[in-house]
Amino acid sequence: MKALLALEDGTVFAGRSFTGPCESFGEVVFNTSMTGYQEILTDPSYRGQMVTMTYPLIGNYGINDEDVESSGIQVEALLIKEYQRYPSNWRAIKNLADYLKENGVPGIEGIDTRALTRHIRLKGAMRGVVSTTDLNPSSLVEKAKNIPDMAGLDMVKRVTGNAPVAWHNGHIVPVEWEKDELAWPDHPGEFRVVAIDFGIKYNILRSLESRGCNVMVLPADTDSQVIDRLDPHGLFLSNGPGDPAPVTYAIRTIRDQIGKRPVFGICLGHQLLSLALGGRTFKLRFGHHGGNQPVKDMSTGKVHITSQNHGFCVDMAPCKDPDIKISHINLNDNTVEGIFHRNLPLFSVQYHPEASPGPHDAAYLFDRFIDLMKTHK
Repeated sequence: MKALLALEDGTVFAGRSFTGPCESFGEVVFNTSMTGYQEILTDPSYRGQMVTMTYPLIGNYGINDEDVESSGIQVEALLIKEYQRYPSNWRAIKNLADYLKENGVPGIEGIDTRALTRHIRLKGAMRGVVSTTDLNPSSLVEKAKNIPDMAGLDMVKRVTGNAPVAWHNGHIVPVEWEKDELAWPDHPGEFRVVAIDFGIKYNILRSLESRGCNVMVLPADTDSQVIDRLDPHGLFLSNGPGDPAPVTYAIRTIRDQIGKRPVFGICLGHQLLSLALGGRTFKLRFGHHGGNQPVKDMSTGKVHITSQNHGFCVDMAPCKDPDIKISHINLNDNTVEGIFHRNLPLFSVQYHPEASPGPHDAAYLFDRFIDLMKTHK
């Protein structure tokens, strides 16, 4: 079934749908990972975006129940070069097309993904429309121009949970209330950790639980008083989609929590912590999306290959606190990839130490969070 992808600058790409009739809108970005399409599809940080994979063959190992990072597919559309209809993998329970159709998400193949990726690299990520029902290029370009720009949008409200939950044995479980107060679940774990859900990935929760944490996941708009009453040993700030600047309610909560307990932020959590500390954020031209981003640890000089997914970045120049230091930089563009405080127990990174998909070079950062909680327990 013929499909067209139209970008806001008037560029149009032809392809075909392998999931049936569709029309979808979003910011078009590219991901350079060679594997992990299921984890990418279910990463809440991609909400509001259509993702093109630079690796040409997608679908070859199918879909399984284990490799998900949230409750469902989060991307607005998947744009690929060639769909593999017959997966070969003993873990597969269905093919990619059926998975996309079950979630109402378009899958488009036959796109010249090399040309699309190069266009985005040169011109920047931009709004786009993919459609099988409207094949008029001019009409689609106008639709793309009318999509709200990602800058200034609070995308967190679209992905955060609406009630507190816990993570236990690899699953989300309800949290009981006692007299209108939250109660910690009776789960094993030396450390009580509150994780603020800005679009949290399951592998972050797996990584915390495997290190002895009893994790409670709270909605993004949770206020600081609720966290204080729970009195956790540590506060985790999750990844999430979009522009951090409009998420002012979270910035207020984080600012009030600084200095009370160890804080660890990843991706959007890193950006929100940086804003709470007086930094600023800005939109990257085409973002960092993939599992091969080189990051330098400024304290050791070591270079880690990291998994990343973000379109905004941090600038700590406006921050007036001399004890805030940059811990990591991206070697592709020298942007800030991590910060820490010399006296307070807090640190954050722009990339994903939990990977999924991607390399595990940075998994040690979860151990650093555990060490901070041990010291301040």
